[in-house]
Amino acid sequence: MEITLRLEIVTPDRLVLSEDVDYVGAPGINGEFGILPNHIPFLAALQIGPLHYNVGGQTRYVFISGGFAEVSENKVTILAEAAERAEDIDLDRARQAKERAEQRMSMEMDSVDYARARAALARSLHRLKLLDSE
Repeated sequence: MEITLRLEIVTPDRLVLSEDVDYVGAPGINGEFGILPNHIPFLAALQIGPLHYNVGGQTRYVFISGGFAEVSENKVTILAEAAERAEDIDLDRARQAKERAEQRMSMEMDSVDYARARAALARSLHRLKLLDSE
């Protein structure tokens, strides 16, 4: 019997994914990292970006908006601020969010509002990039 990992992706609102997988690749704040079965336990902070995982020779994608990854005993738990499977991303909504963020960034604003607009732009760009890679 082949050893797999249990991948669970959780947001404050819901369980996004719970599946047995062969590999997980996640966007850590210090760069992307990969997890195979029997990986040593660890905890890592995540940045905005695509998480990918392999199941039966197929690669699938999930957009995550920051959070943490915990690895222990062949289980990977992703605690994310927001997460969407690639097939659940609304392309029109992502494009509109990108346009709104770009408009806000072109206006004069304080540093807090600029940081929010920049984060919104990053989220929308990662969603769009993930859809282009599919």
